[in-house]
Amino acid sequence: MLESIKVTERLRWPEVEMSKKYILNSTDKPVSLSQVYLEKISSSVLKDLFTTGTSSYNVLLQAEEEEKQSPKHSPYRRPKTSVKCASTVHKRSRPGMAPAVVRGSEGGSDTVPSNHVSSGSRSNLPRPARTITVQGSTMGLSPRPVPHPRKVCIPSSSRTKLPSLPKSTIVRDMENAKKLCILTAIKPSNVEKEKVKFFKSDFNYNPQFEYSNPVSPLVLARHNNASDRFLTQAVRIMELALQRYGNYEKFEQTTGGNLLTKSRIWYNVKKYMEKEGCMGEIVVHVTDDLLSRASMTVVNSRPTLTINISTAREHWLEGMLRHEIGTHYFRGINNSHQPWSTSVGRKKHNLKPLNPTEEGLASIHSVLFRKDPTLWRAALLYYTVYQASQLSFSQLFHDLGRFVQDPNTRWDYCVRAKRGQTNTAQPGCFSKDQVYLDGILKILRYRDKINFPLLMALGKVSFEDVDRLKGLAQMDSVRIPHFLQDQASYAEQLEKIMEVNQLTDEELRVIV
Repeated sequence: MLESIKVTERLRWPEVEMSKKYILNSTDKPVSLSQVYLEKISSSVLKDLFTTGTSSYNVLLQAEEEEKQSPKHSPYRRPKTSVKCASTVHKRSRPGMAPAVVRGSEGGSDTVPSNHVSSGSRSNLPRPARTITVQGSTMGLSPRPVPHPRKVCIPSSSRTKLPSLPKSTIVRDMENAKKLCILTAIKPSNVEKEKVKFFKSDFNYNPQFEYSNPVSPLVLARHNNASDRFLTQAVRIMELALQRYGNYEKFEQTTGGNLLTKSRIWYNVKKYMEKEGCMGEIVVHVTDDLLSRASMTVVNSRPTLTINISTAREHWLEGMLRHEIGTHYFRGINNSHQPWSTSVGRKKHNLKPLNPTEEGLASIHSVLFRKDPTLWRAALLYYTVYQASQLSFSQLFHDLGRFVQDPNTRWDYCVRAKRGQTNTAQPGCFSKDQVYLDGILKILRYRDKINFPLLMALGKVSFEDVDRLKGLAQMDSVRIPHFLQDQASYAEQLEKIMEVNQLTDEELRVIV
């Protein structure tokens, strides 16, 4: 089960684990060359695969208080589970659970074959086996023990090896237990209890959050630096949407469409993966207890996509897949081929931070090809973080009422902006959510100068580093998503995003 996942979008705090695990693969077509490349990845392939520095955002904290502690005595070790926090976004474990860290013992290579895709729902698809299943793939998954394992015949087709993090890399990571996923550490353990108090107080109580593994004040202070640089643009984007639709709820229904059933989610995910040639490479979960709309993480050394069924809408799902797979996953794979794939390599080549480019690019791809590519979510997250730095929890909740009516949705945004705090009566924020709009506006500012296919091919790099790195890049095995193949169409979509959100080049030249 997914014990810890990254946060990118709408928050949901579950009481029990509800996720189902599946792996999509194709039985109808031969393995593509892009899949074969995965078998050639070196020992450091997945180490930084989804390290986006923020979602879909991954922030690793330096836990100074653990510096002298032996890894084998670390309180953050959990048996039989290894989770590496990953991109987007913009994800979490169950309340009260200590964060899991990558373990060196999870490098097994048991094979669990199957000949079908399951959704875990009551649909026309076959019922799922009680183990994770892969069609014609060999991978490092240890099946859950069952009294009588189901036997499935494997067709004699080409096999694709699912990416797996080597033992040597995992052991090196475990040698230093200082690094923990801050997004897990700042998750309140009593959020549901405090929510009840807050709602009973007519939204005037300021929650007192508790944490299973509190983060040091020094680390929290580094993430309590909200900016107002793009506040004007954020407010304007949301006000334009309200003028068109009346309120956020109508905007969501009109532009997002109806919620999808599990069977339709599986169908659309499979269809997208076929277009990108990545069938069988990614473990897929469908759940209703995720903090975000989706997350791309590394679980037990394997790329894992988790989709929140409660927010999966018909017109938004493919945008989410472009965000998580077409951007985070492909840039991670491409990065593994480059000389700067390790932290040592990044320092050697003097690379700039990959954010806000990584999350900005992924967020643009989320709204690409929409009839109405309003940047609502990025704008609201930016605004909420800034207001949280100035207001108490209760004040922030009432302030957001100008943009969002639903109290549960407002609560989610407030918790997201105030996480990490104990006494939310005080002004303060967790500022990482501002990276989305920040990255979007900077990329749009230089959209005519950026070589987007090259930005994708070079991996986890800032658009500012592309020109000087292109001569050093290894381009033999890079993967470019299908929506970047037609550069003219892509450029048209960027112009549409500018127009719908009333952004002008003159304005961007001033603020960026």
